[in-house]
Amino acid sequence: MPYLSYYPGIKKIRTILFLLLVISCFPLSGKQPAEILWDKYGVPHIYGNTIAEMYHAFGWAQMHNHADLILKLYGQSRGRGSEYWGEEYLESDRQILLFEIPGHAENNYRLKQEPYRSYLDAFVRGVNDYADANPEAIGDKFRQVLPVTATDVMAHVIRVLCLEFVAWDDFNAIRRKLAPGSNAFAIAPSRSASGNSMLVTNPHLPWHDLHLWFEAHLTGPLFNAYGIALVGTPVLSMAFNDHLGWAFTVNTMDGADTYELNLRRNGYRYDGRVRSFRKKYADILVLQDDGSHSRRPLEFRYSEHGPVTGEAGGKAWALRIVGLNNYGIFEQYHKMGAAVNLAEFEDALRMLQNPMFNIIYADREGNIMYLFNGNVPMRPEGDFAFWRGTVDGTRSEYLWHSVHGYDDLPKVVNPPAGFIQNCNDSPWVSTYPPVLDPDDYPAYMAPHSMSLRPQRAVNLLKKDTSITFEQLISYKMDSGMEAADRFLDDLLEAVDQYPDPTAAEAAAVLRAWDGKTDRESRGAVLFANWFDKLRHRDFEVSWSPEDPVNTPRGLKEPERAVDLLARVAEETRQQYGALDIPWGNVHRLRAGDKDFPANGGPDRYGILHTMEYMNDSDSTKRAFHGETYIAVTEFSNPVRAKVLLGYGNASQPGSRHTGGQLGSLSAKQLRPALLDRNDILENLEKRELIYMDQLRDCANDL
Repeated sequence: MPYLSYYPGIKKIRTILFLLLVISCFPLSGKQPAEILWDKYGVPHIYGNTIAEMYHAFGWAQMHNHADLILKLYGQSRGRGSEYWGEEYLESDRQILLFEIPGHAENNYRLKQEPYRSYLDAFVRGVNDYADANPEAIGDKFRQVLPVTATDVMAHVIRVLCLEFVAWDDFNAIRRKLAPGSNAFAIAPSRSASGNSMLVTNPHLPWHDLHLWFEAHLTGPLFNAYGIALVGTPVLSMAFNDHLGWAFTVNTMDGADTYELNLRRNGYRYDGRVRSFRKKYADILVLQDDGSHSRRPLEFRYSEHGPVTGEAGGKAWALRIVGLNNYGIFEQYHKMGAAVNLAEFEDALRMLQNPMFNIIYADREGNIMYLFNGNVPMRPEGDFAFWRGTVDGTRSEYLWHSVHGYDDLPKVVNPPAGFIQNCNDSPWVSTYPPVLDPDDYPAYMAPHSMSLRPQRAVNLLKKDTSITFEQLISYKMDSGMEAADRFLDDLLEAVDQYPDPTAAEAAAVLRAWDGKTDRESRGAVLFANWFDKLRHRDFEVSWSPEDPVNTPRGLKEPERAVDLLARVAEETRQQYGALDIPWGNVHRLRAGDKDFPANGGPDRYGILHTMEYMNDSDSTKRAFHGETYIAVTEFSNPVRAKVLLGYGNASQPGSRHTGGQLGSLSAKQLRPALLDRNDILENLEKRELIYMDQLRDCANDL
């Protein structure tokens, strides 16, 4: 009881007990432990006496919050998911084995150099040490994956980066998934109200499986970075430190090509001759409902181009992907996090081990940078559309063997406009007015395109010459529809020109609408349903690279637009009972027993606060993709940042942090990033001391 502390001797006893508890957490060898301070948001703040200890604790921490998911992902990376968990993993196993991911992983691990190999080993040991110390915390069906190896981790990284990102629209199984996306802004001192550069990091990914982010703060000798890693990956991929920070967005880089082969006599035609396929066989064990295993024989074929992914009508298709042998990805990410200035950061980027992603950068010295990063194949001819389609596989001249160097890639450093943006658009309008000329680069480097979402980013940033930290947050959280700014007035004029009672009723709702997709916005559901009915040919002016941030615009057939509005109004009323139903009544943020009204909407409407929804069982729509991690960072001294991980920092069953930040996401409220130790201790949930050489769990309330 609190009042006992006032009695003489009680304080002395408490002090002795405290010291005994601390001493009990140290092994006889005298080695110091790594420390994890868990804050109330489920974020680990890790302090390692060595970098290896830091990464060991990082592996431990990821298992603490995501053990079942991590072991599932590593089991899949072995190509043994169907052996462990049944038929539903058979296609995943086939993909892993077809692309020889375990073999690439073993080779990449062999090539790793010290000390980075030791760092990876330490991370893996942290994963296994957590499992050894907490077997009851891991689901029964996932324990069979243990122990984890370094090649499991490497295979998982290759699978994520190469199959799920680089080849997301080439590989048949991946093509069916929604494209990943992101926003990122960098503001130079010339456009910042404080005179400090600022950075927005905002990836948009699905809210499940291998796309989940893990938020963490890592501190070790000459290393102090705060950011995120994809679950199961051993290093922060987007982060900031006291000097600089960076964000990724999925870029328009084409690093995977599908080649069409003409089949002949058990082979394929290549340069006028018939070549034989290289063949490989595997027996996959598949778990049955009764606990037994059936054996499934598989045959894989390989051409000069790569693995054969399909065959029909005398044709076959082979897929060639960059990055499978990038053994230094871990080293590059670590060096990015340890860099203290632009020169050191670029030294890391020049390794080109990161196979794709735009990189948006800012630092305390006032530099901002955009890089169209990736392993872009050096191709003999053709434009972006040519290589995005199916390529003739009968001619060796179309088979590329190398990638462009760092200095070949589109890059912008400290543009006159004082800002950089990328919302998954091409590099050419990364700042405005543009400074990159597409004609200076190969025609296959990137397409000429710009959707409404990056247009909104440019149109918001270009008009504000003195952006405050809070204003930058408001731009990031902006839920306005660029589509409404562009077409609503034309639609309302059309209703006046072609009177219709139902359309007029709908127009009254749209005139009162705030143009946003906030929780209480009335009219957004109606407008979105109308805009979904439009086709590209309905625009009077199509998108033009000569006017990239103001096109498309205008309605080519106003009367048809009114007819569509009347039809959509009837459908909306029938489905929801009212034309002015609030956006948040229809669109929801849900996880477990948590249920909040959503704000923000799909990319196609030009909404920066991006959210994709799927139909739920109660006629509402549930968010499943979009806003994940948000960080707005100002490189002041000391650096300050506000962050949010909407779906929470854990997926492990029973964790209080699963969905724990959905309420803040619903309210569009960021939280301060806890960077100072005193601030962390004021928000402490738990403390752990983690040893590499002598396992001991000292979670306590110290």
